[in-house]
Amino acid sequence: MKIAAAAYPLDFLPDWAAYEAKLSDWVARAAGDGADLLVFPEYGAMELASLGGRDVAADIETALQEVMRHEGAVIALHERLAATHGVHILGASGPAMAQAARPVNRAILYGPDGRIGHQDKQIMTRFEREVWDIAPGEGLHLFDTALGRIGVIICYDSEFPLLARGLAEAGAEILLVPSATEALSGYTRVKVGAMARALENQCVAVHAPTVGPAEWCPAVDANTGAAALYGPPDLGFPETGILAQTALNAPGWAMAEVSLDTIARVRREGAVFNHRHWDEQHNRLSAPVQIIKHA
Repeated sequence: MKIAAAAYPLDFLPDWAAYEAKLSDWVARAAGDGADLLVFPEYGAMELASLGGRDVAADIETALQEVMRHEGAVIALHERLAATHGVHILGASGPAMAQAARPVNRAILYGPDGRIGHQDKQIMTRFEREVWDIAPGEGLHLFDTALGRIGVIICYDSEFPLLARGLAEAGAEILLVPSATEALSGYTRVKVGAMARALENQCVAVHAPTVGPAEWCPAVDANTGAAALYGPPDLGFPETGILAQTALNAPGWAMAEVSLDTIARVRREGAVFNHRHWDEQHNRLSAPVQIIKHA
């Protein structure tokens, strides 16, 4: 299959038609280049706050509410685009109401036959906790699709290895990592996390970030990143572990061919067996760590 990761800019949109045209163009271009799975970034849906006007978009709480107001139309548009092009799409994440009193950060996976399911972010950043008041989601989901078994670890979640490991042990072959990071340091943390998760679990990680300025919305006013696909630097994969990558802060698609057979082979015949040897860590930690003092 071919997988496409979006380095996606947030635009101030004059109306819904502009959003529909933009998303339709992005999907058409990736599908036209042969992509089977398209991955959009974390909080890419926040550009919908602009539909409420500048005053609404400039206030974090009203921006969240404005984005959620368009949830039904966003789902319908993604379902139509996935069906029209015969592709799978991880839509850009955004606020959604779940069981908690406050919004969660939700990404929805669509297939040619409709909505497959969603994944809510598990661990909130300081900004989400202290400023946005975004609630954590309840649990992880593994999507068993025609393209393979797919897990989603949203941005900060990629920096916690046990979340990805839980998905890998459930059978995940591909990890989707949508992100939104303001600074180069934040982007680097997610990049390193995604690459490490691909290494540890001998799978493919697909990193899709927001890029560029969006001064009209303080929630997402600055965005730094590069889209990329990562694998373990081992048998069948590039020695750098990078299958494809865009230039930093350059909008567009990073695309690469991904083979489930190659993932299975590296887990079976690779120079190392990180996936298989994971549990040996627990054996080494069964006894307390010995502290050796040296004056």
